[in-house]
Amino acid sequence: MRLGINLGYWGAGMDADNLAVAREADRLGYSVCWAAEAYGSDAATVLSWVAAQTERIDVGSAIFQIPARTPAMTAMTAATLDSLSGGRFRLGLGVSGPQVSEGWYGVKFDKPLARTREYVEIVRKAMSRERLSHQGEHWTLPLPDGPGKPLKLTVHPVREYIPLYIAAIGPKNLEQTGEIADGALLIFPAAEHLEETALSSLRAGRERVGKTLEGFDVCPTLPIAIGDDIQALADQFRPYTALYVGGMGSRKQNFYNRLAQRMGYEKEAAEIQDKYLSGDKAGAAAAVPHDLIDKTCLLGQVDRIADRMRAYAEAGVTTLTLSPAGFTLDERVSALRAGVEAVERAGLA
Repeated sequence: MRLGINLGYWGAGMDADNLAVAREADRLGYSVCWAAEAYGSDAATVLSWVAAQTERIDVGSAIFQIPARTPAMTAMTAATLDSLSGGRFRLGLGVSGPQVSEGWYGVKFDKPLARTREYVEIVRKAMSRERLSHQGEHWTLPLPDGPGKPLKLTVHPVREYIPLYIAAIGPKNLEQTGEIADGALLIFPAAEHLEETALSSLRAGRERVGKTLEGFDVCPTLPIAIGDDIQALADQFRPYTALYVGGMGSRKQNFYNRLAQRMGYEKEAAEIQDKYLSGDKAGAAAAVPHDLIDKTCLLGQVDRIADRMRAYAEAGVTTLTLSPAGFTLDERVSALRAGVEAVERAGLA
C-alpha cells in the first residue's frame, strides 16, 4: 500500500508550510501529493508550483471540478502539467456539489453521472491527440453550422496515458467510476465498511467492462493526528465531520450524509444535518459520534495507526492519502513521518 498526502486548499495563510509539507513528503518517498479546489485557490496553479519544487512525488488534482472547465481545457491542463512535472501528474475529476456548481460556476447541477461520463470521454479523446469531435447531450464539438473544425492537442504529454481518477461517494457514481476511470478518490472511508460502501460498486463497474480491481487505484483520504488521548484527537475533527455530514450540498443532496447513513449512522446523520442547517454548528459537532470519527481518521500513536493501516490494506486500499492534522508545520511533518513509520511497522512498505 502506497502513501499519499493531501494539501487541501491554499490561500489560508499557510502556503509556505504547505510547500514544506509537500517537499518533506517527496523526501520521505510518498507516492502522490494532491491539491484541492472549491471556490478559492485553483488546483492547477498549486500543482505546478509544487511540481516545480519537488523531484519524485506525483502531483494530483483532488479534484479539478467538472463545472469549472470545459473538457478540452482540462485535457490541455493535464497535458501541460504532465509535461512540466516530467510525467508526474494524476488527473482527478469530480462534479463538485449543487451549491458550488450552480452558485459559483453558474452550471446546472443535473445528470451528474451522464455529465461525468461524457466529460471523461472527451478528455481521454483530447489527450490521445486525435482530432476532437463529439456529439453528446452536454457537449457538441465542433459546434454545428459554424467555422469550427476538429482540432487536436498540440502539446505532447510525457506519457501516452495519464491516470484518471474520479471522486465518488454514491453507489451509482462508484460503479461508473470503476467502469471509466483508473482510480477512485474516496472520503470518510471506514475500513470496516469499505466493501459495502465502495468496493462492491467499484467492482461491479469493472466487471461491466471485463476488468477486475487489479491495477485500479483505491485511494481514500484520511485525517491523521498523533498523540495519546484518542478522545481529544477525535474532538479536533468534530467540526470537519459535522461540516460534511451536516452542511455540504443541500438537505436533499448531501452525499456525505448518505454515506454516514450507509455506515449505520442514520439517526445521528439526521441529527447532525438538522442542527447544522438550523445554524447550530456547535451542536452539530457535538452530535458526531466518536466512533464515526475514529473509524474515518487515523488517531493515536504509531502502533495504533499501523493497525488501522493494515486494516485498510486488507480491505482493498492501494493508496492511502493522509491529511495531517495540526496547525503548525512541525506537527504536520511529524504526522508525515509517523505515517511512514506506521506503514513499515504494519509490514506494508
